[in-house]
Amino acid sequence: QVQLAESGGGSVQVGGSLRLSCSASGGTYNSYCMAWFRQAPGKEREGVATIDDDGRVTYADSVKGRFTLSKDNTKNTLYLQMNSLKPEDTGMYTCAAVSPDGYWPCVATMRVDNYRSWGQGTQVSVSA
Repeated sequence: QVQLAESGGGSVQVGGSLRLSCSASGGTYNSYCMAWFRQAPGKEREGVATIDDDGRVTYADSVKGRFTLSKDNTKNTLYLQMNSLKPEDTGMYTCAAVSPDGYWPCVATMRVDNYRSWGQGTQVSVSA
C-alpha cells in the first residue's frame, strides 16, 4: 500500500499562491487514482481535485480556474498549485490514493470512502 506525505502548506494573504506536494512511496504509483481533499474547522472533509490513472483531472467547482493538479510520475509526486487564494480555502489539505482492484481500474472521485491511503495533511491558512 502506498505511503503519502504532504508538504508545502503555510500562511498567505488573500490572492496569494501556494504549491502543495504529495510524495508517494511503495505501491505502483503510476496506476493509482489520487486526490486532494481539504477540511476546514467544524466542516466535513471535501474533495478539491482528482486525477485518474490516465491523467484525467477533475476539480471542485469552488476551485476551478484557480487550482491546478498535476502528477510527476518520475518523482512519484502529486502537486496542487493554488492561486488566487481566498479565506474559504483555509483548511487541512490531505492527499489520498486508491489502487486498481484486480482487473478493475481505479476510479477517481470526490468521495472520501473511495480512497484507501491517506497522508497526514498540510495546513493552509489564508488571511484577509
